[in-house]
Amino acid sequence: MRWVTIVPTGTANTASVVAALTRLGASVEEAASAADVETSAGVVLPGVGAFGAAMARIDSLGLVTALRKRIEINRPTLAVCVGMQLLSRDSEESPGATGLQVLETPVGRFDDGVTVPQMGWNRVEPGPGSQFVEPGWAYFANSYRIDRLPEGWVGRSTVHGGEFVSALEKGDVLACQFHPELSGEWGARLLERWLRRVETAA
Repeated sequence: MRWVTIVPTGTANTASVVAALTRLGASVEEAASAADVETSAGVVLPGVGAFGAAMARIDSLGLVTALRKRIEINRPTLAVCVGMQLLSRDSEESPGATGLQVLETPVGRFDDGVTVPQMGWNRVEPGPGSQFVEPGWAYFANSYRIDRLPEGWVGRSTVHGGEFVSALEKGDVLACQFHPELSGEWGARLLERWLRRVETAA
């Protein structure tokens, strides 16, 4: 069973993520408690909006500890755009806000002179050891990014005014700075590969 729980960050493009997963045969429900995050076969942490606002919403719902534990033990979890950034300890976008602290690598703004936000298609380049992400073109909408690969993670890179991390993988955890739900057939194949892990975990 492709049972997926989506975290209501309050700032996310939840509808498009749910639609993409549903088209691939997933049964998607919204998390109402930490128990939902703990017990679901798959969890999605979506994101469009500000780092601080999304973290405040997650904290208000009492989901921080459950999300952190789930990711630390590599259970099937998909983080998208700001959702990927929330795995970090903090972000230049929201000074004083604390992320999930799964990654020690902070989130920074693109360098001066680079067009922000990055809006549109960009190339995702392969790196060794990936089980989810293949080389191809993905849709991005971001002004902030992680600029170096965190220790212990498999990464993918993209160039926008310099190289940055566009995807991270560890166990059954997949974090994407891009939007797979908006990335056409390439994105659909990526989501399908992740959903197979969800199905196995159910």
